[in-house]
Amino acid sequence: MSMTDPIADLLTRIRNASKARQTSADIPASRMKKEVVRILKEHKYVKDYVEIPDTRQGILRVYLKYSREDKPIIHGLRRLSRPGLRKYISAEETFRYGNGREGILILSTSAGMMTDREAVEKKVGGEAICAVW
Repeated sequence: MSMTDPIADLLTRIRNASKARQTSADIPASRMKKEVVRILKEHKYVKDYVEIPDTRQGILRVYLKYSREDKPIIHGLRRLSRPGLRKYISAEETFRYGNGREGILILSTSAGMMTDREAVEKKVGGEAICAVW
């Protein structure tokens, strides 16, 4: 079965598993999904992730992170750019998005996937994939 928006599926699976207090979420793997999860791990929104090979495309197992009070670390995930309406942020606009806000904005740029703060440092813009807080 083909999927129209695999990144939205990734975010929904993480959001649902987090609300159900599950320890992990299994997601069909792709390079873009791995990069999004890598950024989430770097910024300590998830514990870890592993790629499990299978006969198809592989599975990405994301281990979720909770606070001492058993509350999810990820409070919200929002898909910004979608297949029907792409959202691009210029190099000048990344500064506005990066300051004075909790959470991160994940961008797909010509220099690879990065957060809004990294894009401000490198002075690059790109497609706004999702926001995490």
